[in-house]
Amino acid sequence: MSEITPETVAAHGLNQEEYDRVLNALGREPNLVELGIFSVMWSEHCSYKSSRFHLKKLPTKAPWVICGPGENAGVIDIGDGQAAIFKMESHNHPSYIEPYQGAATGVGGILRDVFTMGARPVANLNALRFGRPDHPKMKHLVQGVVSGIGGYGNCVGVPTVGGETNFHKAYDGNILVNAMTVGVADQDKIFYSAATGTGNPIVYVGSKTGRDGIHGATMASADFDEKSDEKRPTVQVGDPFTEKLLIEACLELMATDAIVAIQDMGAAGLTSSSVEMASKGEVGIRLDMNMVPCREEGMTPYEMMLSESQERMLMVLKPGKEKMAEDIFRKWELDFAIIGEVTDTGRMELTFNGETVCDIPLAPLADDAPEYDRPHVKTPKREALVDVPESTDIASDLTKLMGTPDLASRKWIWEQYDSQVGADTMQKSGGDAAVVRVHGTRKALAMSTDCTPRYCYADPYEGGKQAVAETYRNISAVGGRPLAVTNCLNFANPERPEIMGQFVGCLEGMSEACIELDYPIVSGNVSLYNESKATGGGSAILPTPAIGGVGLLEDHSKMATIAFKNEGDAILVIGGENNAHLGQSIFLRDLHGREEGPAPHVDLSVERKAGELVRKLIADGALSAVHDCADGGIAVAVAEMALAGKIGAQIGMPADQTSPAGFFFGEDQGRYVVSTNDALPVIEAVEGAGLTVVLLGQTGGDAIQISADEARSSVALATLRDASESFFRDWMEG
Repeated sequence: MSEITPETVAAHGLNQEEYDRVLNALGREPNLVELGIFSVMWSEHCSYKSSRFHLKKLPTKAPWVICGPGENAGVIDIGDGQAAIFKMESHNHPSYIEPYQGAATGVGGILRDVFTMGARPVANLNALRFGRPDHPKMKHLVQGVVSGIGGYGNCVGVPTVGGETNFHKAYDGNILVNAMTVGVADQDKIFYSAATGTGNPIVYVGSKTGRDGIHGATMASADFDEKSDEKRPTVQVGDPFTEKLLIEACLELMATDAIVAIQDMGAAGLTSSSVEMASKGEVGIRLDMNMVPCREEGMTPYEMMLSESQERMLMVLKPGKEKMAEDIFRKWELDFAIIGEVTDTGRMELTFNGETVCDIPLAPLADDAPEYDRPHVKTPKREALVDVPESTDIASDLTKLMGTPDLASRKWIWEQYDSQVGADTMQKSGGDAAVVRVHGTRKALAMSTDCTPRYCYADPYEGGKQAVAETYRNISAVGGRPLAVTNCLNFANPERPEIMGQFVGCLEGMSEACIELDYPIVSGNVSLYNESKATGGGSAILPTPAIGGVGLLEDHSKMATIAFKNEGDAILVIGGENNAHLGQSIFLRDLHGREEGPAPHVDLSVERKAGELVRKLIADGALSAVHDCADGGIAVAVAEMALAGKIGAQIGMPADQTSPAGFFFGEDQGRYVVSTNDALPVIEAVEGAGLTVVLLGQTGGDAIQISADEARSSVALATLRDASESFFRDWMEG
C-alpha cells in the first residue's frame, strides 16, 4: 500500500481538520483504500457538508408525500394505489469537460435513481445553462450536451418532454446540466435502500466495473482551473442500451419478493452504494473484491471502490433467491455476481486476494461526515431603476426580443429528443408544462423545470420564491394541481461568504414558497464549487436553484395549452398586479445592455389564489388557451400563444398604464395570459377572487397589432416566427 503523505491527503480533497477526524474514527492511519473511501463519502458531492445545516430547514411533508428526501428519489401519492417517483440531479463539471458523455451519463444516473425505487420511468426533463453564444467553446458545448441528452434518452426509450435553456456570461467557464426523471410505480411495490438481515447476500448487477469516473465525486466538489481538460478520465462513459436492459431486469425482479434493499451505483460508485445501504440499515457489510466483475485487467480495490462506471446496481437479496435473480439478469445479458454479505459488525470490511484491505466503522463514515455552518453575508438590496428606458416601437422591440438567446425558440434542441416514445406524451416542450398520461388511466402528470438566475443574483430570497412559484404557475397553466418539487441547487464556492449568502437566501425564499403554496420538497441535489479560473471563463456562476415541479391532472381531457384556438376570443391578463416591473428584465438586459434594478416581488398569496382560480377555470372549460406570463412579459406571452396557434392578436395598453415598455415587457409575477370566448364570467370570477384582470384585446388575423397611447405598431406572425427560430438555426449553421 502507498504511504499516506500530506500531499496524498490533499489530493483526495480532505483538509487537515477532516483528516484528523479520519484518524480519530479509525484510531490509526488509513491505508489508501480507506482514505479513498473517506474522501468520496466526505466530498461535498456526497456528504453535502456545506449545505446539510440549511437543507434541514426545508419543508418536506404533506399528506400526499410517501417518501421525502433521503432516499434515491421522492415519492408522492397520485391516487388509485399509484405513486409518482422523481428527482433532479446535476452533471455540471463532467459536461463541461466532455459534453456528450457528461450529459448522457447525467441522464443515465437520474434514470437509475428513479427505477431503483421500483418505478418505470415515464419522462425526462432537463435544465441547461450555457455561457455567451459567441464564446469560442460554447457552440461545441451546446451541441455535445444536447446530443448526449438525446442520444441516451432516445436509446433507453424514455421520452424527453420538457426543460429550459438559458445563456449568460457567468456560465462561460462552468455550464450547468441538470437532469430530471419522473416515474410511476404501484405504492405496494416501492423499494428502499436500507440493508437488513445478517447473512443476506449482497449482489452486484449490470455492467462491469472499469476505470472511468474514478474521483468523479471529488472532481465535482472542486472548481475548475486551466487544466480542466486533463480531468477527462474522471468523466464516466454511458451505454443506454445496457441501461434499458437493466431497467427491464430490475423491474422483472421487483415483481417477485426477492429484494430486501436496492441502491444504484451513482457518485462514488460501489463505495457510496454499499455505505448508504449498510448505514441506513444500521448493519455491517463484507465484500470480496475478487468477485467484482471488472472489464479491465489488474484493477485494484481502490479503483473498484471509487470507479463510477455506469449502469450498475447493488442489491441485498433474500437467502435462496440468488438463482432466480441470476437467471433474470443472465436472460437480459447483464452481469450478476454475489460479492458479499450483510453482517452485524457495523463495519465495512473489504478483502482482496485473501487479505483485508479495508476495515472501517460505518457510523463515522456515514453519520459523522463534516457539517459546516459556513459564514455568510446577505446580498445587498438593489437600488430602484433610474432612467428607465422606454420603447418607441413595441412591435419592433418584441421582434428583437423573440430572437434573443433566452427567448428564441428551442425547437432546434427539442427536435433532437424523442418526446413521443411510450405513446403517453400529451404535451411536450414549447408550452408551460409537459404532460404525460399515466398509462391506462384518465390521469396525467404535469411537470416543469424553472429558475430565473438573474433574479436570484439580484435578490436570492425573491429569486428562490420565484423559482418555486414559476413551476407552480406552469403546472397550473395546463390544469394540473401542483403536488411537490425536487431541486438542483447550483452555486459557486461556499467558502466565500457572499456565495454562501446567496445559497441561504435562495433556500429561505424556496422554503417560504413551498410552505405558502403547500408544495413540499421531496428530493434534490446540491452542486457547489461551480466556478472557473480557466482562461476566458467567468468566475462564479449565477446562483441557480433549479426547481422541478410535478402535479396531477385527474382528467387529462381537460388539459389546457398555450395555443390560441379561435379567431375573436378575448385575451385577458389575470392574477397579480401589472406594475411595469423592468428591473432585471430581459427587455432591460438584451435591448439596453443593463443588468440593473431589483428582482420582481413574488406575492405568494396571489400566486396561490391565481393558480387555484386558473385550475378551476380550466376544469370548467372557460378558457381556450392559458400561458404563464414570465420572461419578456405580456407581449412575449401573447406572441408565443399566437405562434403556437398560428392566430394573430390585437392588443392594447390600458388607460391607467403610463409606460408602454413597462406594461408590455415588465416581468411582474403571479400573472397568466388567457383567452376565452366568453369574457364576462371569467372577469367576474377573477374579480371575485380578489385578483387583477385586464382586458387586453382579442385574437385574430396573421399579425400582432399593438396600441399604446396614440402609437400603433404591428408585426406579422411570419416575421416573429423567423426571428424566433433564426437564433439556433443561424448559430448552428454558421
